[in-house]
Amino acid sequence: MGKEYNISKATGRCAACERELAAGEAYLATVIEAGDDLERRDYCTSCRPPGEATGDALAAWRSRVPQPQDKRKVFVDDDVLVSFFERLADAEDPAKVNFRFVLALVLMRKKRLVYDGRRTDETGRDVWRMHFRGDESTCEVTDPNMDEQKIAEVSEQLGQIMETDL
Repeated sequence: MGKEYNISKATGRCAACERELAAGEAYLATVIEAGDDLERRDYCTSCRPPGEATGDALAAWRSRVPQPQDKRKVFVDDDVLVSFFERLADAEDPAKVNFRFVLALVLMRKKRLVYDGRRTDETGRDVWRMHFRGDESTCEVTDPNMDEQKIAEVSEQLGQIMETDL
């Protein structure tokens, strides 16, 4: 079984200057590869790192620190999910394959990704053929054969990554 990622929730502080982010303040949230792990980093608008925002990050999105009375929200912007999904296309690490598979399920549910069929690769694994709605080019997603509990665990981790509650 592949390793699990323990990706921290938002800390409420800028990853660069370590200043506490104030209620209502805009910030940039990123998910980057840190060695063999994925790491979430949030940045105030003054410290926003252009490299992570444009190419180094697996995912990047703008958010705002909620007001204390606001309910907790989960970030669900489709374009960020698609970008995250596409950047994991060449992943071979089992945990990243699991993340990509769960992202595919989320994008299918949101009707952004369409299932076209499956094939078996040379190692005997199922590989799903898919395409994005409105785009006929295909992509493939390895089915890691996770049970329902494992899918729920990876989904929870994905939700923690995308959380905007500081």
